Amino acid sequence: MDVSEAFASLMSPEGRVDPYPAYERLRAHGPVVQAGRGLYAVTGHAEADELLRDARIRVLDGHLRDQFLPSWRESPALSSIARSMLRTNPPDHSRMRRLAAGAFTPRRIGAMREVVAAQTDELIDAMAATGRGGVPVDFMAEFAYPLPVGVICALLGVPAADRPLFRRWAADLTGALEPEITPAELAVADAGAAELRDYFTELVADRRRRPADDLTTALVQAHDSGDRLSGEELLANLVILLVAGFETTTNLLGNGLAVLLAHPRAADVLRQHPQHAPAYVDELLRFDSPVQLTTRTNGETVRLGGVEVPADSWILLLLGAANRDPRRYPRPERFDPWRAQLNPLSFGAGPHYCLGAGLARLEAQVAFPALLRRLPGLASAGQPRRRIRLTLRGYDHLPITVGEPQAATVGGAPAGTAIGSP
Repeated sequence: MDVSEAFASLMSPEGRVDPYPAYERLRAHGPVVQAGRGLYAVTGHAEADELLRDARIRVLDGHLRDQFLPSWRESPALSSIARSMLRTNPPDHSRMRRLAAGAFTPRRIGAMREVVAAQTDELIDAMAATGRGGVPVDFMAEFAYPLPVGVICALLGVPAADRPLFRRWAADLTGALEPEITPAELAVADAGAAELRDYFTELVADRRRRPADDLTTALVQAHDSGDRLSGEELLANLVILLVAGFETTTNLLGNGLAVLLAHPRAADVLRQHPQHAPAYVDELLRFDSPVQLTTRTNGETVRLGGVEVPADSWILLLLGAANRDPRRYPRPERFDPWRAQLNPLSFGAGPHYCLGAGLARLEAQVAFPALLRRLPGLASAGQPRRRIRLTLRGYDHLPITVGEPQAATVGGAPAGTAIGSP
């Protein structure tokens, strides 16, 4: 299969549901390949990591987007994304990121562990009640969505009663992150973006009247204090902080649980020894990343992986493929939380490294041991359904049975002793 055929297989509905065979078809032609006119795909870990850290490599910001899609400002979805820190370059990116970074320091994230643990136990109790007697439960709806959306909404100051609104709006908006999107799909994304912008317009007005100790108030005050944040940037970043704050973690929880259920021996080790959760979460991120790709462009010609990439090319960094590069990870198709080196690229690298990566890791490190310990009979209950998305990989529906629950332990499950590889 030549490169164009391999790339077409990745973009097909089947490739979006399971991209890993297509990644290997592309990798067979090298770690960097030309996939079309002005389009290059990167499957190598070292090459992707290098590009993500290279100052000559930029995200597709509004100025660059003007060159090939001057009507982008008419799209609520594209404009929300393009005006946020997700799709801006320095100095604008540095300015916006600095304003939000205070909510995601290691100290603040560490202080949230007890809150995450308490929410985890509440959701497990609710699932146990819903799934009493072997009734199947949708893990995505009952746990994987409400846990991270509750955490990010608490940071932003979004009322608990409003949280159920965001799942559909965010799912619709994130369609605009796909490498290919039809006009009909863009219309759906625009509708979701418009709903989110309307919601945050009202929340911003409320925070001006009644400031609170939350990230929304901090960003509103940054806007109102002068030139640090424009009105469009304020709304765009609130939308992206919300969506990015739970979409990736929801997919990490769903993808991760599916992997653990498919590897019961490894799951049992984590159940007995929760102190190994950090290694497990990193391997889950590598094995089935919730973010499979990101895009960049180059301001000048670069040479990478033996390939010359001309200036102003569109570069597709296939993070899911890089995380399974056999040059970096021997037997990459094997789930192995005891690998000597991980450093998965699931949250990117360099200046655009995911601001909430530490929070996502914390939520998963708390959730998986608690789920396995408190629900020892946890099992699959039918055919799961994947979203037909490539950029953000996850499940629409993941049915499980919960079995007979165990009581919560104050302060979390007791740590076990160190052990060797499972």
